[in-house]
Amino acid sequence: RTHTCGELTSDHIGKKVVLSGWVRRVRDLGGLIFIDLRDRYGRTQLVVEPDRKETFEIAKSLGMQYVIRVEGKVRRRPKKMINPELSTGEIEVVVEKLDILNRTPLLPFVIEDEINIQEDTRLRWRFLDLRRPKMQRNIIVRHHTLQAVRNFLSSEGFIEIETPFLTKSTPEGARDFLVPSRNFPGKFYALPQSPQLYKQVLMSAGFDRYFQIVRCFRDEDLRQDRQPEFTQIDLEMSFVDMDDVLSLTERMLEYVFDKVLHQKLEIPFPRISYKDALKKYGSDKPDLSIKEEICDFTEIFKGSGFGVLENIIQNKGIVLGVRSPRDFSRKEIDELKDFIVKEGGAGLLWFKVKAETLYGQLAKYIDINKISLEEGTYFVIAGDSKPATYLLAGKLREKVCKSYQDKKFNFLWVIDFPLFEWNEEEKRLEPAHHMFTMPYEDQIHLLEQDPLKLIGKQYDLVLNGVELASGSIRVHKRELQEKIMEIIGLNKQEREKRFGFLLEALEYGAPPH
Repeated sequence: RTHTCGELTSDHIGKKVVLSGWVRRVRDLGGLIFIDLRDRYGRTQLVVEPDRKETFEIAKSLGMQYVIRVEGKVRRRPKKMINPELSTGEIEVVVEKLDILNRTPLLPFVIEDEINIQEDTRLRWRFLDLRRPKMQRNIIVRHHTLQAVRNFLSSEGFIEIETPFLTKSTPEGARDFLVPSRNFPGKFYALPQSPQLYKQVLMSAGFDRYFQIVRCFRDEDLRQDRQPEFTQIDLEMSFVDMDDVLSLTERMLEYVFDKVLHQKLEIPFPRISYKDALKKYGSDKPDLSIKEEICDFTEIFKGSGFGVLENIIQNKGIVLGVRSPRDFSRKEIDELKDFIVKEGGAGLLWFKVKAETLYGQLAKYIDINKISLEEGTYFVIAGDSKPATYLLAGKLREKVCKSYQDKKFNFLWVIDFPLFEWNEEEKRLEPAHHMFTMPYEDQIHLLEQDPLKLIGKQYDLVLNGVELASGSIRVHKRELQEKIMEIIGLNKQEREKRFGFLLEALEYGAPPH
């Protein structure tokens, strides 16, 4: 071919060209045959005239997704046939020669963006699904994104270093994929869940700015935001604090959005503590495209006379509410009640505020003169466990307010996560994220006194309720790392067997990272 199907413009009028691609559509108008030819670059309209009998007969036999090559001359389209939505919309190619390079049987689905295809069908016929322009655009945007990331990080002094895929199993929160060793029967390699430990060793080796576009493997149950293998942008920096890491990430995203999407991001991104995220949004990955926050109604219903809520409050429980600006039908409210019960809640109550008047089952228990409430429908839940009730309120918030999302990119940093959490089943402490996170220096004494109060230097980047990135400042001293391992139940022998190489690297002058 001399050109692609997205390349020809009015500048090529009168020139002979050779094009190759897939037949998107054939329109036989009797006297003329129009062929819509497509490749990943775009579409070009071909015209076959009846005076070229052999070519005309071949054109009449074409089917959807036949692969063809044509030779012809570019001419201007008639004015009424110009398509301003196509880059090639001003021209067409008059076909002089047509060759069928490959035929296609009956397709399982039409290769177009706007059709609705079941996921299983798309995966079964993945090579056909990837011919769809939308899918090809996604792949191309991914390519440009990774190129932009590489360019930005290289300009910031980062070095791209590959780390091994066949490694030893280390606990990182999910199950490992295992690869049996041929040379050592009964022994297994693990595919890495992340390059976490390798990049820490690289910091000790003096590579102060590392990055890698790396494949990661986690043997997890399939969910909407989880896959057994995925690609992540992995980086590590020495001699930095949390602000340095967050700032660099923001500038990287600003650069990528500008170069790839031609959109301007507002940086710095807002930050919220893990504790406040749960209180305001009922989630550790809040969706800020929903503007409504969770209301704490505990004080409002204290002494209100509503027995169920008062009993919960007396038991040191909590009463929370979620507002929606619209009215709800009885059917919708019943569906929400079923949703709450399914999610583990005891039930759902509600009231409505309109024209400074209260309506609904809770109206008589609220003194409207003592509080200021916006108009709308308020859904109320309560529970003895404050953390569980906040999480339930977060799910309710997303359920009732989803239709009021804005369409912006709402980035948010969630910071200051607990370092440890209590495993009730095993009656022991375990890392809330992973055991390599650095606690705040002024809290290190709590390791001996009250480790559950320790806050780690961990941070998650969230976009519209989706966790995009996660990281932390690492422990860089052996004695502190061993103390944390000891607290979560790893004895000296286990520490040496599983993490001896890392502990040794930390001991020999590992920098803060």
